[in-house]
Amino acid sequence: MAEGADDPALYWIEPQHRGILPLDGIHVPRRLARTIRTAEFKVRVNSDFEGVIDGCADSRPGRRSTWINSRIRELYRALHEQGHCHTVETWLDGRLVGGLYGVALGSAFFGESMFSTERDASKVALVYLVARLIRGGFTLLDTQFVTDHLRQFGTVEVDRGDFHKLLEPALARSAEFLALPLTATPDEILDIIARAHD
Repeated sequence: MAEGADDPALYWIEPQHRGILPLDGIHVPRRLARTIRTAEFKVRVNSDFEGVIDGCADSRPGRRSTWINSRIRELYRALHEQGHCHTVETWLDGRLVGGLYGVALGSAFFGESMFSTERDASKVALVYLVARLIRGGFTLLDTQFVTDHLRQFGTVEVDRGDFHKLLEPALARSAEFLALPLTATPDEILDIIARAHD
């Protein structure tokens, strides 16, 4: 992380407590499921990496500064070019209106940041991400922290020791981020999530 966009220094954070979203326990609120089924948002993967980083770095109500500086952008861009850093994007009327990015290592996915300029845009991206991770054989979704936004989906907090117990086998297994076809329909996305609960 960086203290701000203009700060060239980077520092490592390993919180005592970590947020994870159990892939077999995600809760999709009914209203959000209806929004997904309308297909109002078009969801793309890895089509506008720079746009997602820009959206995540922009100031917004309640947050004037960002932890995403130029060095972080360079590093994540390199990871994206190597096939490790991915975006899930929501588009409305041809405009990027929300999305998220994160890093895939083994069968672990580390969510880094998300943004939304339209209601539910980042939530839709998160649901599509979870379906993609389930279909690709991922076992761990690290959200880093627990927020009210993430808690509604079933994100839980685990202590550092328990997180490492989940992380080690996840890193040792392989998974495929692009296993889910890009043409998956909203009903297919919701069905993948529902089946993961069985």
